[in-house]
Amino acid sequence: MLFRRFLGLPPSDSPVRDPEPGTGPRRIEPPSAPTGETATVRRIVARLEALPPERARYLASFAYVMSRAAEADLEISDEETALMERFVVELGGIDEAQAVLVVQMAKLQARMQGATEDFLVTQEFARLATDEQKLAVLRCCFAVGAADNSISATEASVVNEIARELDVSREQLNAVRAEFLEQLSAIQAMRRLNEPG
Repeated sequence: MLFRRFLGLPPSDSPVRDPEPGTGPRRIEPPSAPTGETATVRRIVARLEALPPERARYLASFAYVMSRAAEADLEISDEETALMERFVVELGGIDEAQAVLVVQMAKLQARMQGATEDFLVTQEFARLATDEQKLAVLRCCFAVGAADNSISATEASVVNEIARELDVSREQLNAVRAEFLEQLSAIQAMRRLNEPG
């Protein structure tokens, strides 16, 4: 799969059919490209594949980490998707069409994969990113969580876990979180309790 190739992860095994009596296992052939696949998509994929491998891995892991944060509440909204695409364009240095494809692939992988993959991809991002880029992805994660004007406790917890896996200090994490203080659901709930009347 293109996304796993970007990340430098081993390909997932193809499913195996039950063997016929007296024969060994047979691999299921991957489906051919859908007839509706457009030339535009093929051109975008070709441009992504033409990126230097380290750059492609950085972009793929960056988008995946954001998707992981967005998926914390088990739903990735259109607003969250639009923000992730914008961040990939602005911080990843690719055009909008490429960013859409990268984000869609990352969202699909984040929905399908489990905690092990989350950890592995975040570790890959940590290996490739500078300290500044690690803080930038945390800002992006908080911003994506705040797309609906409220960062839930679950979303904040996932970003905290990402920060630990990126080896970001508690002080650095707290400084980034403070930028989103008004969107934290716990703060919003406290403010509502303290409102008069």
